[in-house]
Amino acid sequence: MDEEKEQQSHNLGQDNENEIVAEGASVVHGEPPNDDNGPPKVDSEVEVLQEKVTKQIMKEGHGQIPSKYSTCFLHYRAWTESTRHKFEDTWNEQRPLELVLGKEKKEMTGLSIGVASMKSGERALLHVGWELAYGKEGSFSFPNVPPMADVLYEVELIGFDETKEGKARSDMTVEERIGAADRRKMDGNVLFKEEKLEEAMQQYEMAIAYMGDDFMFQLFGKYRDMALAVKNPCHLNMSACFIKLKRYEEAIAQCSMVLAEDENNVKALFRRGKARAELGQTDAAREDLLKARKYAPEDKAIARELKSLAEHDKAVYQKQKEIYKGIFGPRPEPKPKHGVIVTQLILIWQWLISLFYRLFKREKHHGD
Repeated sequence: MDEEKEQQSHNLGQDNENEIVAEGASVVHGEPPNDDNGPPKVDSEVEVLQEKVTKQIMKEGHGQIPSKYSTCFLHYRAWTESTRHKFEDTWNEQRPLELVLGKEKKEMTGLSIGVASMKSGERALLHVGWELAYGKEGSFSFPNVPPMADVLYEVELIGFDETKEGKARSDMTVEERIGAADRRKMDGNVLFKEEKLEEAMQQYEMAIAYMGDDFMFQLFGKYRDMALAVKNPCHLNMSACFIKLKRYEEAIAQCSMVLAEDENNVKALFRRGKARAELGQTDAAREDLLKARKYAPEDKAIARELKSLAEHDKAVYQKQKEIYKGIFGPRPEPKPKHGVIVTQLILIWQWLISLFYRLFKREKHHGD
């Protein structure tokens, strides 16, 4: 435990090879697509992959295409073509699909044909005929797809593992899954140092996919520690990239995943605090940064962020002061009411005259 705290208190600018600072790196371009208006409209050339499957590239990928039995990791959204009803969205669930080419479910035959033609990082729109999708009967459970429905897929291939036997995650031992995730993480770090950040993020996301919630739930003791030693740095590196992208909500989500397992993780506290500050959540940001400073009191990056927050608060106060001053203006000085004073003096004078007159009459009466 003492070694863990000592490691967390290291300067945030001196990450080891597992945790890389991305604040000063170039921008990552990939973003989750927006599907507010249904399937995307794509103008690129239509490529016929098979009689019932066509593809239009939305974003070019890199490297080679996967071979048969490769384990592919992908995000996708799916709509029925006739109704534009969306029935699947892994981006929304933040959980990539694992697909072993050649061993896919029958309803994913058309999707697999499309994925087999894609490079890592490629995003494409696939049109799949009902014969290679959910068939003549459709699906009335989950997902809900009507009979004989052609399907539109928006797909992004995150990456793939070339495996001769096509071994899926569920068939791997604990050590094999952690090892596969660690290799992805190390590949991501190499790409990161080369400033190929989009490709690096794909590797980190694939590494995290090996250690989903269902897998982590089964781990205890040293195996859980081994898995977190790979998983947490991937989340931290993703959060640093999201901050650079100004996608602060996603950066916060990545840091929160780390803090759910390690509530005193300095890097997660620092980056979540920084992201919250950018969103104007100053109280929450200050809470994170002060907690980070507790475990790393000498860290200059934390001190800079706290100073920036204090300056921001001061600027907001001054601005509000000016606004209120402009609305209400300076408090007016009371002006003497000359008319009222004169009137009061006249009344007093009349009262005195009346008093003297009564006294004079009384004395005269006594004298007579």
